[in-house]
Amino acid sequence: MTLEEISKLINDSMFANIGFIDADGNPGIRKVFCTWHKGVGTHLISTNTSSMHVQALLKNPSASFYFDNSKTFERICFTGKVKVHFDKEYKMMCWKDGDEQYYPQGVEDEDYCIIEFQAESGRFYRYDGIGNVTKEEMEEFDRSAEFVDYYDSLNS
Repeated sequence: MTLEEISKLINDSMFANIGFIDADGNPGIRKVFCTWHKGVGTHLISTNTSSMHVQALLKNPSASFYFDNSKTFERICFTGKVKVHFDKEYKMMCWKDGDEQYYPQGVEDEDYCIIEFQAESGRFYRYDGIGNVTKEEMEEFDRSAEFVDYYDSLNS
């Protein structure tokens, strides 16, 4: 897969899976709503601060991020690190109408945070083969990228 094809796979996905190591040292995985992307290597998700995966990621920022399209048998698995943002700038950027059902106090809700995943490497899978993507390749591809929310294009 080319980086352009990987980018399309990511941008056409409404969800990703995030892998983490829990407090007991066991691997965990969660399906997360993920429509904010900065190229192929950086992704944002809004989630509950109190959730097990956020608490685990605050202690150990190593994570994996997995996007897939089961119809075309295309997949990309990234490994990297996360930052958990509590600042209003990120929370306002990712806020969507209807989020108040999950976060009744709005962007100021203490149980609302943003996880930023930064890929360090990737491995893609497709019907015609597998391959690796390096951090340097992603950085070059993403050089002029800005965060874009693909939610509306996925719901039109």
